[in-house]
Amino acid sequence: MPDGDTTYDYVVVGAGSGGCVVAGRLSEDPDVRVCLVEAGPPDNDVRMRVPSGAAMLQQTEYDWDYDTAEEPFCGGRRIYLPRGKVLGGTSVLNGMVYTRGNPADYDGWAITGWTYRDLLPYFKRAEDNSRGEDDHHGVGGPLGVTDSWYRSPATSAFVQAATDAGFPANRDFCGPAQEGFGFYQITGRNGERCSAATAYLHPALARPNLTVETGVLVERVLFEGGRAAGVVARRGGERVTIRAAREVILAAGAYNSPQLLMLSGVGPADHLRATGIPVVADLPMVGQNLQDHPQCWLVFTHELPVSLAIGAEPRHARQYERDRTGPLASNGPEAGGFVRTGGDPYPDVQFHAVAAGLAGNRPADVGGHAFSMAPCVLAPRSRGSVGLVSADPAMKPHIRHNYFADEADLDTMVAGLRIGLQITRQSALAPFTQTRWQGPASDSDADLRAYARRNTHTLFHPAGTCAIGEVVDGDLRVRGVEGLRVVDTSVMPAIVRGNPNAPIIAIAERAVDLIRGNVPALAAAGA
Repeated sequence: MPDGDTTYDYVVVGAGSGGCVVAGRLSEDPDVRVCLVEAGPPDNDVRMRVPSGAAMLQQTEYDWDYDTAEEPFCGGRRIYLPRGKVLGGTSVLNGMVYTRGNPADYDGWAITGWTYRDLLPYFKRAEDNSRGEDDHHGVGGPLGVTDSWYRSPATSAFVQAATDAGFPANRDFCGPAQEGFGFYQITGRNGERCSAATAYLHPALARPNLTVETGVLVERVLFEGGRAAGVVARRGGERVTIRAAREVILAAGAYNSPQLLMLSGVGPADHLRATGIPVVADLPMVGQNLQDHPQCWLVFTHELPVSLAIGAEPRHARQYERDRTGPLASNGPEAGGFVRTGGDPYPDVQFHAVAAGLAGNRPADVGGHAFSMAPCVLAPRSRGSVGLVSADPAMKPHIRHNYFADEADLDTMVAGLRIGLQITRQSALAPFTQTRWQGPASDSDADLRAYARRNTHTLFHPAGTCAIGEVVDGDLRVRGVEGLRVVDTSVMPAIVRGNPNAPIIAIAERAVDLIRGNVPALAAAGA
């Protein structure tokens, strides 16, 4: 463990997707010393390699195990928020779906350097796509991106049912158009999950200039003369200081990065004073602007022995061990789609389909085989917040998403549920939707709205709490202080219309070039 006399050029806090990219890329320069600090353990549990193993990691030592405060527009429910607490962060627990959102999302930020055209070279630089290189995709990058290895009969029927219902097919949601239904590409390689740690960190671990510390909880950023000089952290009962000669980079996620800023005295001054924390910089929007993709599952049971429940059979365990195929190679949300339900020219609802029973984002004991599908609201207008409960760094933050605070989001969810029910009524899906195990009483507006309020959960996509233009500048530097940046989904001014793992990897790739000072040349080359 580094002591108080140990100084690195860069200290990166949080080994999720953003932190793994930043630490891995910065350490490519042998003259730069990098320390990556992670509160969780190493990613050496075998379940982290198996695509279908993610659900088994929830509410274990690998999960921050957060939940919301009572959600006022969802019946006062507290909603479970799984977040990865491990090398690789939530990229170890997620559904491996590779999407980028819509180009209009980035263009809509209206921030110089952050258009989709600016970011496309970084998406491509990160990728090693099994389909090969083209105008939209890259090869040779650290992140394995591939077509799924297992497609269950139920998700195949879902795609067929969606096209039978009149929606277009789409083979590449990151290609020329986002709208339509099909199978997701996933972040994997050779039949195994390719987390951000697998892609960016593992190849760098042998470098003498990279130090990776696990089981170390960062308590606050250390400021000296208005400049971030390192972090104060705790490992077990020992408090240590890890110093940074150049920069501290927070990559702790949309919940923990604003929490760390506030614990360090950077945030809304009144809130900090009420918590007993001296104010270093008054930034009212730290922890505000919290966004997520709310989703609501429809669950059906059937009698066909083809759901992912068969993965527990010994023969399928042997199959996966032998050649990395079979139901254990399923990423879970194998298929899905993007649709427009209103006047917006871009998709406002996304679907995920899983050949299993799910309730509250956890596997459900349905007594047999099941199929689940969920619409989510892609461009929510509702905003929540992250705040401090106390000045104790070990206390979980206060999180309230305020799902459906804006009635327009509930209208969009109702439209998505109605489309989902339309798809399930198609003959292709009939064998897998024999009995509605969880769903609305009817497709009336009243029943759909009531069902959404009772059953909406997170899609694990928090964003926006350290937004560019409010908390950080266009180079991701925290305003009001020096030597401090944020590189994770919290910097998104507005959440993108899709799964955010690929976007934050691209954002982090660009952040590394911002830190190195060579963004203009690269952006011009990829434009």
